[in-house]
Amino acid sequence: MTPTLVLASGSRTRALMLEKAGLRPILDKPLVDEEEVKLAGKAEGVGADAVAEALAELKAQRVTRRHPGALVVGADQMLECEGVWFDKPSDRASARAQLLALRGKTHQLVSCAVIVRDGERLWHKTDRARLTMRNFSENFLDGYLDAVGDEVLHSVGAYQLEGLGAQLFQRVEGDFFTILGLPLLPLLGFLRVHGVGTE
Repeated sequence: MTPTLVLASGSRTRALMLEKAGLRPILDKPLVDEEEVKLAGKAEGVGADAVAEALAELKAQRVTRRHPGALVVGADQMLECEGVWFDKPSDRASARAQLLALRGKTHQLVSCAVIVRDGERLWHKTDRARLTMRNFSENFLDGYLDAVGDEVLHSVGAYQLEGLGAQLFQRVEGDFFTILGLPLLPLLGFLRVHGVGTE
């Protein structure tokens, strides 16, 4: 019997990645105070990798009790630049300030996925990508923000590399799916072993 797959996330991008790979997860968004976890991580001096993993597992654990026997995927992504962690912008002004702070610099995107079943962690994977923004002009930035509108509010970094956000960059190193927010290929490998997806 094929186990039920649950995605403990409100991210449409992550859901689409799984759906385009042929999976049909149940979507169940957990209630998690991400800021509290990040503040605790900073206070303890842990890195972005550890915080992403902690958040991914917390999301999965919050949802697993509602889906007995299911494989529950929790995921999180952190953006780090020169020791500073960035969050999703709250409005256009914060998106603009964030992109100006990243302009001409290399930042890291850390994506982690954790799978939990009935409260037991079965698997996790953390991956990193390095992205270097070009030194774009403020006129270009304002045109970019005009063109993409509220899309800048839906991702950490205020860009979607798969769209117009590609114009912000001069170099990208790392797995494309990791940049989108999920170490997809290792995740699919684990799921196939456990009867989810094609052999």
